[in-house]
Amino acid sequence: MKSVFLRYVFLWVTLQLIAVPATVLNCCEGDILLLLDSSGSIANYEFSRLLFFAADLLRPFSLGRGHVRVGLLQVGTDPHLEFSLDVHSNQETLQSAMQGVRQLKGDTNTEAALSVALELLTETDVKVPKILLWLTDGVQPGDVDRPMSELKTRGVSVLIVSTVHGNYQVLKRVVTPPLESHLYSVDIDNIDIITEDLRKAIIEIIRAERLRVVDLTSHSAVLQWRPVLSQDSGYYELWYKSVSKPGHEIRRTLTGDSSRAELKNLQPDTTYTASLRPESNQAVFNTLTVTFTTFPDVLSPAVVYLSDHGPHQIRVSWGPLQPARVQRYTVEYGAIPSSHVRTVTLSRQKNSTLLTGLEPGTQYLVTVTALQVDGKERAMSVRACTLAEALPALIDLQLEPVKQRDLEVEEMQVKWQAYQGGLRGYWIKWETEKPHSASSSMYLPPSSHSTRLTHLAPNSRVCVSPIYSSGRGDGLCCTATTHRDSSQWG
Repeated sequence: MKSVFLRYVFLWVTLQLIAVPATVLNCCEGDILLLLDSSGSIANYEFSRLLFFAADLLRPFSLGRGHVRVGLLQVGTDPHLEFSLDVHSNQETLQSAMQGVRQLKGDTNTEAALSVALELLTETDVKVPKILLWLTDGVQPGDVDRPMSELKTRGVSVLIVSTVHGNYQVLKRVVTPPLESHLYSVDIDNIDIITEDLRKAIIEIIRAERLRVVDLTSHSAVLQWRPVLSQDSGYYELWYKSVSKPGHEIRRTLTGDSSRAELKNLQPDTTYTASLRPESNQAVFNTLTVTFTTFPDVLSPAVVYLSDHGPHQIRVSWGPLQPARVQRYTVEYGAIPSSHVRTVTLSRQKNSTLLTGLEPGTQYLVTVTALQVDGKERAMSVRACTLAEALPALIDLQLEPVKQRDLEVEEMQVKWQAYQGGLRGYWIKWETEKPHSASSSMYLPPSSHSTRLTHLAPNSRVCVSPIYSSGRGDGLCCTATTHRDSSQWG
């Protein structure tokens, strides 16, 4: 523990002794928001190393409006904005602020922090490249897919630096391509080795003159660039063509206040070149060019999977959901080898349905067909088996009187047997007479198969129900008939 503390102190002393160099990267314009994991899963030493790394990464950039703006948002139980994008206009104040950052501890509530990040990076209409640089250990990142997707939809590039025990599959999904230059997994003691590569990746995004692809599918591409014109100072000429068909070129004219354009009706798995030239009477600008390859075409249904198996039902689902390309879905199913086939027709917004009225212990052939908007059909079939008819969860519920010396205290032994495994427990319900007439209930663990009840009301109804992970199932009930004035029980 002492060794870790000394390393922590030494690191901050080292940071304070490093002089702030004169900025040399006057090449770029854009916003960089640091999303720093400050939760309790980060050790003090690891937290300080991440801070030192971020400060050194940003050291060469010119800061302020028209250059690079930097903000710092900490992730804890609640997000904490250390400083916003407009606060620091020079390296001296930025480096001093980085030295003063203190760790929050607490939980890793990344989802809440991403809501703040989205607001910070999209609160103005300033059309400059925007970067979210997430520094994390990757432990319990949470459900970050949706907020990260919203950020990327709004034109924000997501870059990630994770220590070696990070959740790679989650980070891989949310980072902005290409992975090799935007996602880094590195041991905290060797984090300095990625500084130059990550800085180059940032420069590629926020370089003043650059045409880049920010969203790509099998049939479309979204281009983005730094605006150099205004609505009144000129316009943009955009043209693009397939590399394999150089003679077929498409041209568009865009207004001077444009900063992005969507190319539609592209061919899947095809390489294109796109060029953008600003036209103005006030200045001469370079023509920007980018080359990209669309994704291979994936038509629905590409995958079909089954769930919610029961003796009389099976849920069938499929993907991907493509409402823009599909008119409707048809699900056909029939028992094997029977020739009787039933059909369900679903809208293009649906990609799941529950098949009911099936025979237990029977194999079915299920076929999902998508009618595409161009009139073509694509189908995929799977074999599905229903479960055998299940035995009842509870049988043989018995009520046996327990005779006591004091007949005023009436007890009843409740016994039952269970056939099914996997139960979560049992729910017992009965009517009591003392201290007043009321309904009582209690929970018993799955290992229990009997219990004693006291103070039963005359002709009390006793019910025992099985409890599953999905809720309470059907149970058994018996009526307990008691007599106080004698030792007779019924």
